[in-house]
Amino acid sequence: MKRLLLMGLLLAGAAVPALAAATSSAPQSVIDNSVGLDSMMPSEEPKSPDAMSISKDVFNHEDDAYGAYQRGYYLTALSLALPRAEKADPAAQTLIAEIYAKGLGVAENVATASSWYSLAAKNGDVLAAFELGMLYLNGDGVPKNPKRAAELFQQASDKGYPPAQYNLALLHIQGQDASPSLNDAGKLMKSAADSGLAEAQYDYGTLLIAGAGVPPNVTEGARQIGLAAAQGLVEAEIDYATMLYLGQGVTRDVKTAAAWYLRAANAGNPVAQNRYAKLLAVGEGVDLDLKQAAMWRALARRQGLNDPQTDKLLVSISQADLNAAEELARFWPSKPPTAADVQKATDAAKLVLSTKLAGDGKGL
Repeated sequence: MKRLLLMGLLLAGAAVPALAAATSSAPQSVIDNSVGLDSMMPSEEPKSPDAMSISKDVFNHEDDAYGAYQRGYYLTALSLALPRAEKADPAAQTLIAEIYAKGLGVAENVATASSWYSLAAKNGDVLAAFELGMLYLNGDGVPKNPKRAAELFQQASDKGYPPAQYNLALLHIQGQDASPSLNDAGKLMKSAADSGLAEAQYDYGTLLIAGAGVPPNVTEGARQIGLAAAQGLVEAEIDYATMLYLGQGVTRDVKTAAAWYLRAANAGNPVAQNRYAKLLAVGEGVDLDLKQAAMWRALARRQGLNDPQTDKLLVSISQADLNAAEELARFWPSKPPTAADVQKATDAAKLVLSTKLAGDGKGL
């Protein structure tokens, strides 16, 4: 799901859109299993001996079922978790739900997963409450019910689960499925930000800059956005670069601003690519380089971002450099092949063709 963009909305005093709303520059969203069980394991169940012998002899893990899960033995994990789940063990119930929700070693079945999440949530499992809330929010495997989602986020939030605090804060800002309260949103966002959740740090910084639900504090807002940027949140990298460029809440530092724009540009963000192109075109924070500027402009254009101001800054570029820049953009992030590369590829193709022809001749 896309994340809400808080900065422009709060500063402009506009109504906050639905949680699934998209934005063009800094998409933000409800967190989806950001601190959940590892879903990056291979989905194919490895062949294995008896489940208990694997868990005890190989994994040496306090939680045998979770140990099997971590190693990618999903059917083993399932067989170990089921007896415990039937005895109302919430951790085992959540593990089974995760396996069915992600289709790990079994056919994906979100409806079955929701049933296990529901049991685990009733038995006090925080992750289960959060994940079930996401299902109700999206209508995935259960009837869509944002109010029920808010209740489940509240349940997990009360136990200090940062993603639930973040999601609940967004619902309070929206004010439709949770009580409209910027004050509650600010408290929840701060708690999630203090836990180190990058999205929460970014949005809490935004709230601080706007003075929405919290006392205005541009300096702390910039620091929070900087923390999110350091974790690789691209939209935070862009906003932090802009704050450095303007000297907003931080000491003005155009060179460091350019480095943050470049980092986001290399991640493929068109806004950052366009802004970095401008700096290159005028030599601010970086050496003046019209060819590189034109390359970044071309990359931004390919994603639909056309900026007349950038075009004006590049009006003096030579046709040769413009052509070279377009070539660089065409192969980015790799480099265009050299004449030697082309010749090598041509020779290899000729060799393959001649070998085939020689083989054909032998068969006549």
